Amino acid sequence: MIHLARSGRRWLFFWPWLLVLAAWALALLATWTHQSYLINHDYLIIESGLPWAAALLLFLVFWQVMTAAMMFPSSLPRLAHVVQTSSSPSSHPHRVIAAFLVGYAAIWTGFGAVAFLGDTGIHQLVRSWPWLALHPWLIGTVTFALAGAFQCTPFKQRALRACRRSAEYLKGSACTESENAWSSGLRYGQCCLGSCWALMLVMFGIGAGNLAWMGALAGVMVIEKTVPGGRWLSPFVGIAFLLLAGVWALHPTGLLSFLVG
Repeated sequence: MIHLARSGRRWLFFWPWLLVLAAWALALLATWTHQSYLINHDYLIIESGLPWAAALLLFLVFWQVMTAAMMFPSSLPRLAHVVQTSSSPSSHPHRVIAAFLVGYAAIWTGFGAVAFLGDTGIHQLVRSWPWLALHPWLIGTVTFALAGAFQCTPFKQRALRACRRSAEYLKGSACTESENAWSSGLRYGQCCLGSCWALMLVMFGIGAGNLAWMGALAGVMVIEKTVPGGRWLSPFVGIAFLLLAGVWALHPTGLLSFLVG
């Protein structure tokens, strides 16, 4: 009985990682079969011919895969606290963990919807403003510059400290029921959003579904949020983004081919 209990406990820790592996497998399959354009917001808005609401829905479906692949790895260590606080016989630990992950994913789904809406507005602005239509590289330049500037600010460090300390949200009896686990997932998601929104904005702007960028930015998030001293990586990433903003402004075509090619 003890052995079975321990095996069940290990499974509680293990199965969320299967979501991460499945997400990366789907992303790899989409790239291999040349279907990754289905998550490209530019394609969905301009070329797909879908109604806007349908394009948004399709984007958000694939955005869940990106969230699981990129955001879950840096957040799953926090689930140890969820498992520890769901040990009551009357609770349902699998349901508790699922509720936490759904709450966490809901925050990033909201971010994806806002980003898609903002990109729709940018496309409309390009169509109505001939000068911007002649200088579309400014959009990429501003995206990199905004993300790089944030990475180098005290606001980033404050948000990152809150994200790294947020395990306190998951302690105690607050996560013993699904609805409370959902609330904890929302709160932790808000902390991660405050810390990582600039990194995900770069991912969105470059073109969702690019495996190299997905892996690189996911690695940055894991280091920033979980590795001791990882917060000191943030300004270096910010400087790199600012340099890319400058290169994009000077030679956008060549840099774009290098980044997404």
